[in-house]
Amino acid sequence: MTRRFVSITAEEVELLDDAALELQELARCCRVSPNWIAARVEAGVLQPIRGTSRSQWRFDSRTLVRVRRIVHLEQTWDADPQLAALTADLIEEVARLRRQLGQS
Repeated sequence: MTRRFVSITAEEVELLDDAALELQELARCCRVSPNWIAARVEAGVLQPIRGTSRSQWRFDSRTLVRVRRIVHLEQTWDADPQLAALTADLIEEVARLRRQLGQS
């Protein structure tokens, strides 16, 4: 498989941050099934940015990164979804704290 780099404009990044991904798109981007994502939403591991039903759910780019991280943790370490989510929370918190320290 050959990797191909694609440049993304600022407008496209804003679009992703504006809850642009539907369930099917998020699943496709993360190479998981929509049912995999739905199960984690129902378990409280993932939260849609908007919508109350599967057909209305919208996700942002931060959720995309989180899903990829959780998939990696579950597959690499055979972690259950709750443990993978807790680990992802800790990774995100460390990153936030590092950014905060960099701003001081």
